[in-house]
Amino acid sequence: MTTVQDLRRKIDDRTAVAAVVGLGYVGLPLAMELCEAGYRVIGYDVSERVCALLMRGESHIQDIPAAQVATHVRSGKFLATTDAARLGEADTVSIAVPTPLAKTRDPDMSYVVSASDTVAAHAHAGMLIVLESTTYPGTTRELLQPRLEARGLTVGADVFLAFSPERVDPGNPVYHTKNTPKVVGGVTAACTEVATAFYRSTIDTVVPVSSPEAAELVKLLENTFRSVNIGLVNEMAIVCDRLGVDIWEVIDAAATKPFGFMKFTPGPGIGGTASRSTRIIWLGRCGRSTTRRDSSTSPARSIPRCRTSLSRRSRGP
Repeated sequence: MTTVQDLRRKIDDRTAVAAVVGLGYVGLPLAMELCEAGYRVIGYDVSERVCALLMRGESHIQDIPAAQVATHVRSGKFLATTDAARLGEADTVSIAVPTPLAKTRDPDMSYVVSASDTVAAHAHAGMLIVLESTTYPGTTRELLQPRLEARGLTVGADVFLAFSPERVDPGNPVYHTKNTPKVVGGVTAACTEVATAFYRSTIDTVVPVSSPEAAELVKLLENTFRSVNIGLVNEMAIVCDRLGVDIWEVIDAAATKPFGFMKFTPGPGIGGTASRSTRIIWLGRCGRSTTRRDSSTSPARSIPRCRTSLSRRSRGP
């Protein structure tokens, strides 16, 4: 039996042990879905407070009820730990750590680098490793692959490496981890095959792509689309404010067009940590300066948007 076949068998019969690195708003929901699918899950986080809280059956993530965590802790399906050595027990590892902006406005890759070092230190033959953090194209191949190969492991034969962008929308009552399609791109065809099989056992729809770079760019395209359109509607709000026109009337009327338009609403800047970091990731990857001041949240621009938002709320939907 080949390494691919052995890992596929473990995935199919749920004897594979799944690990999730980072138990935040991306990692914990994924860990709970894996438990629901029948896996034993090791959740690794550097925060002793978070791990202790979870092992008491509590939850620090709004989308995950404490009762769900408590059920899986009591059944022995879920373990939250700060002991990185436990990752050596896993057959699959999903890395879901943040990539915030540093004070210099550059993407802070220290969490991804640290997680990569930790996972590589405990990697073994027959393991699937998937990076889910928002990052620049090339991270999976340039950052993770050399660390695994330094341990004498051949990617695509001994271990399997892929990228699958997180698509969590915190607080969304309709779309969550299980019913949001999952994009997967492996370093080799075998990597994509194994990663696709793993996520299909938990997620309703899995979309394989040709490479980790393609999957990494999917996330940046999604975030850029959102950022550009939020920026556009925020500028339109300023125009409407100066012309004495109701921006909400304009947006609602435009939204009646059944094609070629998607509704975005104004707010005090571009929301979401991933969206804020996407423009900086693009600039940094293209070799351009990332120190340019972002005026989208300056008082002159954000006050009109706040005024229109409050006006809308006072009127009701």
